[in-house]
Amino acid sequence: MRGRGGVAVALAAASLLAGLPARAGGDAAAGRKRAAACQTCHGLDGLSKMPEAPNLAGQVEPYLVKALKEYRDGTRSNPIMNVVAKELGDTDIDNLAAYYGGLQIEVIPPG
Repeated sequence: MRGRGGVAVALAAASLLAGLPARAGGDAAAGRKRAAACQTCHGLDGLSKMPEAPNLAGQVEPYLVKALKEYRDGTRSNPIMNVVAKELGDTDIDNLAAYYGGLQIEVIPPG
């Protein structure tokens, strides 16, 4: 039974990601340099320094690309991110996604 649950979770995750674009393929080193502008809210380590800003470390690259492009074009609304993202080109977005998506996080269950 346990094996089937893992398969169900994997299928659910795959279906959620199906609508996202393919892997960004950006340059993580260039993204780290560009992330200096993001560190006030999201931290250079991708761990949020503000309660209203999400953690970015370990996020899936295609999700980050999609979110940043939506902030840039106004599809997704956030007063700060809409202004910040307007300055980002596609290469900047790919690089930031590669950097933050490549940061490793450790999950420790409670208890």
